[in-house]
Order: sequence, then C-alpha cells, then structure tokens
Amino acid sequence: MNYSWHYLLMATMYILAGVMHFVKPKAYLRIMPRYLPYHRLLVILSGIAEILLGISLLIAPLKDLAIYGIIVMLVIFLTVHFYMLSEKKASAGIPSWMLLLRIPL
Repeated sequence: MNYSWHYLLMATMYILAGVMHFVKPKAYLRIMPRYLPYHRLLVILSGIAEILLGISLLIAPLKDLAIYGIIVMLVIFLTVHFYMLSEKKASAGIPSWMLLLRIPL
C-alpha cells in the first residue's frame, strides 16, 4: 500500500517515542503522576503500545484500528500532561505555555 507522508511521519514518531521509553526510562518515570501505581511497568507498557501502534499504522488491515488505538492512548496520556502542568518537578523545566500547547497535540 502506498502511504502518504503524514502516515509515515506519524508512525515514525510513535515508534521512536516508544523506543525512547526503553532508552531513557527515567525521563518518563519523572513525569508519571504519583497517584498511579507501578510506574516502571506503565512506562514499559506505554512504550510497547506506542511502538505497536506506530507499526500498525503501516499495516493496511490494522491502520484504522491503530488510529483508534492512538486516540485512546492520547486520552489516557492526558493525565500525564495535566500532572506535568501541576507539578513543577514533573515539568522538567519546560515552560508552562509549552506544556499547554502539548495538550491538543
């Protein structure tokens, strides 16, 4: 199947982001909300999810399912984005205006 550039870009971004969960897990552990249990497991699972969803975008029969999976994943990730806005330590020094811009993205 011939994919447009935005599918390739999106797939690449999710695959690389997922890989980073394993390369730099401390960065992701720092932004995990305190009220969530099993931080390390959640970082691993979210990394796996991003990799699998990114790959699935490139497999024609799985593309639509991957799109819905990414939507669900991003809604779940909102908890992390809001936590980063509310906790200075979790913000990793990123300005609040940039954190606010991440929410709709």
